Amino acid sequence: MSESDQTVVVEHESHLARVCLNRPRKHNGMNLAMLDAVNDTASTLAKDRDLRAIVIQGNGPSFCAGLDFASVMKSPLAAAPAMAQLLLPYANRFQRWSLAWRDIGVPVVAAIHGNCFGAGIQLALGADVRVASPDAKFSVMEAKWGLVPDMGGVALLRELVRIDVAKQLVMSAKIISAHEAHELGLVTHLDDNPAQAARDIALEMSAYSPDAVAAGKFLLQESWDASESSATAAERRWQRRLIGRANQRISVARNGKQSDKPFKRRSVSK
Repeated sequence: MSESDQTVVVEHESHLARVCLNRPRKHNGMNLAMLDAVNDTASTLAKDRDLRAIVIQGNGPSFCAGLDFASVMKSPLAAAPAMAQLLLPYANRFQRWSLAWRDIGVPVVAAIHGNCFGAGIQLALGADVRVASPDAKFSVMEAKWGLVPDMGGVALLRELVRIDVAKQLVMSAKIISAHEAHELGLVTHLDDNPAQAARDIALEMSAYSPDAVAAGKFLLQESWDASESSATAAERRWQRRLIGRANQRISVARNGKQSDKPFKRRSVSK
């Protein structure tokens, strides 16, 4: 399969993986092939203990313009099993599109340009940090098609904005600018070169012990909306998985200028 036939292209730069949505002529509209390719990519990267950071971006004029309805509905036989996913009592393949990135113990940074609609914004919400170009556009667009966001977006949206803001975004399907998205908290940073900025941020976030980085990510996700007792219990549990271990000892030695020994591969997973 040539690169032009792949809906997702993964590029590696040392310990950083760049995940590129690759339907540029369709503004990276998500079809079922791209859905499965993104999920398979996340699953593969989650198993790579040498990986230190991930950047998600889109090739062509947009990050992701949402679900490509024309492509999906063109084949009813393929669409029917996809719709049956709604009957499952656990996170389905559509929800893994965004949620899978939270299970990977490395920083995940989304670099957003052009349109970021529907499935696109839900994918971006699954990243730990979002960098957008000032001219990017955002929308939780499912209401336009008579639907609700169902690709993990609601679980992720509630961490970033108030419920009244979320209701307005979901019910109106309003398209907002990158500046407004930044003011609302949907976007972490604005930058004229989001891909480069995302890379720099990913490397900055992954500079220290890969075990501490992974545990810090999982701790925050687990405890952010938890009770005080649950949050402090999570602190103790994750700290026990770090203290005295190889990468923690290396951190102490490096911090004390006693060593420049490289960190060992990540041992912490969710």
